[in-house]
Amino acid sequence: MESSEAKNPSPALEARERDIALTESERASVASAKGANTKVIHEVVRRHGDEEMERPAFSLLMSALAGGIAICASILAEAQMELLLPDEKWRPLVASLGYSAGFLVVILSHLQLFTESTLSAVIPVATHPHRSNVLRLLRFWGLVLGANLLGTFIVALAFERQWIVSAPLYDAILELSARLLERDWWQTLRMGIPAGFLIAAIPWSLPTTRGQEFWVILLLTWLIALGGFAHVVAGSGEAWVLMLDGRITFAQAVMDIILPTLLGNVIGGTGLFAVLAHAQVREEL
Repeated sequence: MESSEAKNPSPALEARERDIALTESERASVASAKGANTKVIHEVVRRHGDEEMERPAFSLLMSALAGGIAICASILAEAQMELLLPDEKWRPLVASLGYSAGFLVVILSHLQLFTESTLSAVIPVATHPHRSNVLRLLRFWGLVLGANLLGTFIVALAFERQWIVSAPLYDAILELSARLLERDWWQTLRMGIPAGFLIAAIPWSLPTTRGQEFWVILLLTWLIALGGFAHVVAGSGEAWVLMLDGRITFAQAVMDIILPTLLGNVIGGTGLFAVLAHAQVREEL
């Protein structure tokens, strides 16, 4: 997709281009090699979000349920690495890579993940802030978040019953999950903001990183684990594990862990990244 500026360059731009001695074939090579500009990226993300919000409710629910189940691979992989690695200073650097596993599965498989939609589903609303668009966003968020949380609960139950993990691995999952209890409500909210920002950066980055998607997802989600930031969907799996083990109540899992993390992710993904991403091209639309 070409921007209007590319189709109708200003006289000053045309004059500057004529000052450079290039053949027509060389100019064509420059045009093909030039990366997508911000306006094009914005449109790619907007169209993707618009298409996702138009999907039938059942399709969204099934995709988000699968996404909630798959994201628990992050808990499983990180706990497994914590269990096997020696207690050295470099251990968190390596163990945090396990956290990326679930995100790689979810994003590369195009499953629904609530925190990705804090950018992709908000850009269409920011572009056309109509009541109908806001209602579509709320419907989409409700379906995806609800199904994501159900998916993580199903896997947490399988962990707690030790249907899919050994006793030592379950103990490692519990130890990993117990870190959530070290924070109060406001700390959890604050730690959710960077996670929301980093996850929102993924769908914004992918249109210009074709062939490098694996590394973009790996790096950004590794930073979330390494920084101890809070992600509502992956974190809900840990909260459900703690609840099922009897360490916290259902109310504590929802109100003290999931809710503040959700608010922090929305602030970081929508309040910061999505608004900034839209604001930089708003005058060009």
